[in-house]
Amino acid sequence: ADLQISRGGNIIMVQVENEYGSYGIDKPYVSAIRDLVKKAGFTDVPLFQCDWSSNFTNNALDDLLWTVNFGTGANIDEQFKKLKSLRPETPMMCSEFWSGWFDHWGRKHETRDAATMVSGIKDMLDRNISFSLYMTHGGTTFGWWGGANNPAYSAMCSSYDYDAPISEAGWTTPKYFQLRDLLKQYLPEGETLPEPPAQYPVISVPAITEWEVAPLFDNLPQAKQSEDTKPMEQFDQGWGSILYRTTLKEDVKGILHIDEVHDWAQVFADGKLLGRLDRRRGEFTLPLKETLKKGTRLDILVEAMGRVNFDKSIHDRKGITNKVEVVSGEQVKELKGWEVYNLPPFYEFVSQKNYQAGKPVDGPAYYKATFRLDKTGDTFLDMQTWGKGMVWVNGHAMGRFWEIGPQQTLYMPGCWLKEGENEIIVLDLKGPAEAKVAGVEKPILDMLREKAPETHRKDGQNLNLKAEKVVNAGTFKAGNGWQEVRFAQPAAGRYFCLEGTSNYEGNNIAAIAELDVLDNNGKPVSRENWKIVYADSEETRSGNRTADKVFDLQESTFWQTVDNTAYPHQIVIDLGKEYNVTGFRMLPRAEAGAPGLIKDYKVYVKKSDFTY
Repeated sequence: ADLQISRGGNIIMVQVENEYGSYGIDKPYVSAIRDLVKKAGFTDVPLFQCDWSSNFTNNALDDLLWTVNFGTGANIDEQFKKLKSLRPETPMMCSEFWSGWFDHWGRKHETRDAATMVSGIKDMLDRNISFSLYMTHGGTTFGWWGGANNPAYSAMCSSYDYDAPISEAGWTTPKYFQLRDLLKQYLPEGETLPEPPAQYPVISVPAITEWEVAPLFDNLPQAKQSEDTKPMEQFDQGWGSILYRTTLKEDVKGILHIDEVHDWAQVFADGKLLGRLDRRRGEFTLPLKETLKKGTRLDILVEAMGRVNFDKSIHDRKGITNKVEVVSGEQVKELKGWEVYNLPPFYEFVSQKNYQAGKPVDGPAYYKATFRLDKTGDTFLDMQTWGKGMVWVNGHAMGRFWEIGPQQTLYMPGCWLKEGENEIIVLDLKGPAEAKVAGVEKPILDMLREKAPETHRKDGQNLNLKAEKVVNAGTFKAGNGWQEVRFAQPAAGRYFCLEGTSNYEGNNIAAIAELDVLDNNGKPVSRENWKIVYADSEETRSGNRTADKVFDLQESTFWQTVDNTAYPHQIVIDLGKEYNVTGFRMLPRAEAGAPGLIKDYKVYVKKSDFTY
């Protein structure tokens, strides 16, 4: 509090809450946070809260300054329309103007157009609207700290470059200079901008190919005994990987069901890999191709990836969250009697292994090597030939790698390197195609090698609605902002289909930013367990515009169809359980004119899935 500007410091405003209205309505909670901030001594500067333009009134307190968040391309006038109508005399501020977006494993590298970003900032400056650019400077979530979004679960990459004007490594970009040229136009007469500082030195590091190896299964810590599988938090662990091991007491066959894998698991029988399960894809079952005999050692190695950091799913337990069962026909048997091994991601743990000179192994292992440098500088560790895991250099946890991309390099600040001998440790949970690490002079953030389909439509699959009953049909209004539709009669069902039959622009594109389904009380149902069953078209060539974006709690992302697929367009959602559906809410894209806005639509609701 002593650093408030009124006391000679540089704090000019203090934020009370961040985007809470996107998933909660609780003014007493926000009031309590405000009171804590005041109690801490922040009484001289304005206190503010931020949310989206569509929901900022959910928790708006009368004595706080209201601000809104939105991103590149948004219609500036539309974003502030409601705020101006409620508080015409209040200062206008965009508390987060998103210059880019964060990357997710298995998704295309995110970018935002520089000219569009600059145009939005110019619109705000011309209207005397304050803004905070998120991000101005890209960053790195070193170590294991990368987060995740849910629904649907999607873990973030270690790089938080964000396509920001200043890169992860502190480099000025063309986007930066376009922004700089704009800001020059608004300087007071006689003032100039200082030149940007010089870029930090960048070095290359010759390929490291000689390693000492410590196979993971040969370097386990002391086991903990547990009758049941439990989340890693109940074994006093918060990050890293965890191994669950049991010896089968009888022959088992059928399907192995793990409830649930958080977040990425490998299953082994007597050291042989049976399969992998990925929470991103909702994979929690593994068909057993052959009978596992009594006495077989069953290992389930689970890696905790990013923790969900937004929405009600923030209570994101890791490891196996509940139980392991074998399903054979109508018989279901839970496996009991486990040895549990904590595998934390700390340097003190990974460095104390029995490393031996040798060749790479096919399976999870630690690798250690040294390399010498004549001079230091920033570099980027090229992990293209490795599988999935983490890297430590000179005791610093650098971040995660995963062959699927889009990130293939890890930013290595030169301040953590030394002239002379340096140490590198790699944990590869899969095993490398080639155990080789080099330091390169430019990052690789846009190499996607995900083999799974990116879309929610199987080859040759077509939705058949000819015999289905239309629950509601109508026309959306033109323009931005949420639109709510109520049905004449409730419709009971678990599967919700929205079909667009035309749009306002007369082209082939349909786009939706967010979608809510309303229950018997007219309230939005929980979206935590929603799954996209089908979407006739999804634009993945130029961006991550898949159908699951309609419930990812981000107004700046959206589902969009490709431009060469004609109307009608359909999206089918499994709501997770049956509801009495009384209507729905739809949010178009935030850009001026709401590109891709569906005009005419039909809605179908069924208790069982549709036919294809």
